Amino acid sequence: MKNVILLSCLFLCSLGMGQIKLPKLIGDGVVLQRDSNIRLWGWASPNEKVELSFKGKKYQVVANKKGEWTIDLKPQKAGGPFTMLFRGNNEVEVKDILFGDVWIGAGQSNMVLPMERVKEKYPNEIGKANYPEIRNFFIPTLKSLKGPEKDLPSGVWKSAVGDDILTMGAVTYFFAKELYEKYHVPIGVINASVGGTPIQSWMSESGFKEFPKDLEIIQKNKNEAYTKQFTAKPPNPLPIIRDQGLTGSVKWFENQYVPKDWKNFYVPGYWEDQGVRDLNGVIWFRKEIEVPETMLGTDAKLFLGRIVDADEVYVNGTKVGNITYQYPPRRYTLAKGILKKGKNILTIRVTNYEGKGGFVPDKDYELVANGMGIDLMGKWQYKVGEVFSPTPPKKGYDQFWAQNQPTSLYNAMVAPLTNLSIRGILWYQGESNTGNPKPYKEYLPALIKDWRAQFNDPDAPFLYVQLANFQDVDYLPVESNWAELRNAQLKALSVPNTAMAVTIDLGEWNDIHPLNKKEVGERLALGAFKLAYGEDVVYMGPTYRSSKVRNGKMALYFDHVGSGLGSIDGEPLDRFEVAGINHKFVKATATMEGNTVVVENKDIPHPTYVRYAWADNPQGANLYNKEGLPASPFQNYDEELLDTIPWRGRKAAVVLTYDDALNVHLDNVAPLLDSLDLKGTFYVSTYSKAFRNRLDDWKKIAAHGHELGNHTIFHPCMGKKSRPWVNPNYDMNTYTVERMVDEIRINNTLLGALDGKKERTFAYTCGDFTVNGNNFFIDGLKDELVAARAVRSEMHGIDEVDLYNMDSYAIVDASGEEMIEKVKKAVETNSLLIFLFHGVGGEHSMDVSLSAHRELLEYLQQHDDEVWTATLMEVAKNVKNHQFGKRTN
Repeated sequence: MKNVILLSCLFLCSLGMGQIKLPKLIGDGVVLQRDSNIRLWGWASPNEKVELSFKGKKYQVVANKKGEWTIDLKPQKAGGPFTMLFRGNNEVEVKDILFGDVWIGAGQSNMVLPMERVKEKYPNEIGKANYPEIRNFFIPTLKSLKGPEKDLPSGVWKSAVGDDILTMGAVTYFFAKELYEKYHVPIGVINASVGGTPIQSWMSESGFKEFPKDLEIIQKNKNEAYTKQFTAKPPNPLPIIRDQGLTGSVKWFENQYVPKDWKNFYVPGYWEDQGVRDLNGVIWFRKEIEVPETMLGTDAKLFLGRIVDADEVYVNGTKVGNITYQYPPRRYTLAKGILKKGKNILTIRVTNYEGKGGFVPDKDYELVANGMGIDLMGKWQYKVGEVFSPTPPKKGYDQFWAQNQPTSLYNAMVAPLTNLSIRGILWYQGESNTGNPKPYKEYLPALIKDWRAQFNDPDAPFLYVQLANFQDVDYLPVESNWAELRNAQLKALSVPNTAMAVTIDLGEWNDIHPLNKKEVGERLALGAFKLAYGEDVVYMGPTYRSSKVRNGKMALYFDHVGSGLGSIDGEPLDRFEVAGINHKFVKATATMEGNTVVVENKDIPHPTYVRYAWADNPQGANLYNKEGLPASPFQNYDEELLDTIPWRGRKAAVVLTYDDALNVHLDNVAPLLDSLDLKGTFYVSTYSKAFRNRLDDWKKIAAHGHELGNHTIFHPCMGKKSRPWVNPNYDMNTYTVERMVDEIRINNTLLGALDGKKERTFAYTCGDFTVNGNNFFIDGLKDELVAARAVRSEMHGIDEVDLYNMDSYAIVDASGEEMIEKVKKAVETNSLLIFLFHGVGGEHSMDVSLSAHRELLEYLQQHDDEVWTATLMEVAKNVKNHQFGKRTN
């Protein structure tokens, strides 16, 4: 009997191996690329003969030893539907095949956002949609850390007809519709997008050749034992319900509940703004409304804008819906019979986990039925159901998100597509990289190059969306990570055959997922008309080309001006900012002289830098071309190139350093620096009592942009007769190099826990370079420290600076005038001047008076057009970049 079972298993297994299998992409309804060599591929048993019948012809191939096979077809004209029949030990038929143009749509949530989410905004588009030759293949979230996958686990092609349109990405639908209505050829879209993911997830391993740190992460992640330590889920005990609204004999949403001690709340709004401070937990909201009989007898729609974070909604005691996270719009259907004539009770249970909880402003809050509506904005009542106790972060679990790791999404969602011929690529991503935007200017060109190589199409059109406007509006110049990332996206236009859809006028200040996806798709389509189809069209808005200073004004020149520049709203041009050499931006007036924009500010007689629409939400940016396409945000300089210029274009650099972590640094120095918009470097010995007792204050000054530098844990020094105060436990004569290095590393860790920084500069304690004789210790730390400050009263030009022996002037009882003279000398000699302060107004025998210190700082602030006052970290990077650039050139 056992032998019979074994033989049966062997027979079935061999039969299974002999089954022809096609990739999930090559299924009924597939769109294949017209006018291009077509590769069909699949799997069978080793050496199995595979035959394709197509359009009256037969194509034969033999699978290799791994069971892999490919069949290449000559280019096909647009059209269909066709059928393909594959024969081997079995038969596989693929029906309803079209030849047209295939586009890959990829990125994060704004690319994946489906038509279902915008159905209220575009009801006619959905109601009238009947495009059987526009087809969509949606790939669900998949991830792989081990390497590229050969196939997808599932997937079907759906046409843009009826309800099937609701699952299609909104951007890709409107893009495809523009192409179809212009060229009347089938359009296939493959949507591979995952919300909240960084660009690194979407690149292949070979795409990281110029990113060694990412390659190191990729190799680590291939080891399951390494990743498992982060992802092993701890036991999850049954939740204990502590919400008072659910624990009583009568629940707060039930009809028989009688409210008591509920407070007023005005919807929309956040409870932190209405008297409830820093509460993470559950708050219930309640409102009575009068419903007329004319709204009954049919389903009703309840619109509750957006709610942060999760909600459960009840109407007259009946639960009508819930959503567990903050981003989706709240749109609930009330079945016929839930509403009644007269008084109706709406109850909402809102749970918030962090940040500001409540109802997002500037959204639709309304009950609609039979063409009538009841406005739900205004006064509600609320009561707190539960307050979450602060809990320490979980160790290990949830610290590792596989989908956010380098290559993970490429391996699982893109690699299985790369045998396809395609017409081009659509990319909408970037929000998840705004926390650290600078590397994006390297990552995006690398991704473009990588995907073109993977799809074996070195010139494939690459069309991408620049980040939309988002968050609160700033009306004065600010620094902005979103603007920084938009600028990186702008720079990627230097890669040939790329186009960018600018969308700073299509976003919503209160929603990272704006609903105006129609114009986004249409602007991407303009890029396709130009790059993929060779049309002579204006396909982008104005992009900055160059600038020139003339007579105290700055003239700006643009590409993609179309038939001319203009103001979209007829108002004066807005959102231009200008700065002198000190890099401090102020609002500028801007006028058009033909297709040139001239900017000026009378308080900036020598303009050097200019930028436009530089904000998270640059509302009011109104420079367009006459074709109605907005100008891209820009700045007329490159931050990294700027950092190679000696002292960032100034005549001298000054660094203000403060040693030993004293109370006077927090009480006297930091407030003065902040008031003058200057930054200092504070060298911290973490054993200092003033440091240990005031951790929050040190954290605060770090958050204000001041540098926390490493001064070792215990401030050890060489014991000498002239230093009777040296503690025997911390006499560097008794130290080993290993002990000194360890203490500095530990101090780096302690400081990193406070300010979150991984880079650090060091200051030699007492100016001592060695331990236990002539044993130098800094060589063992050069990979962990950017620079080190010494104590020797000298100034040096940028080419002469030794980054691990940066000289400084120790200040004791100096007058303001004496210190200012040193600054003037640094300006004359184009040098670096580092001041070393201990006591400032007391607390140390090496002291400088408050008045002298203030006099120096005010002078620096008044002369920032010729003196760059910065932290040691900033100056060290300037020195390093300049010296490295000079060597490589």
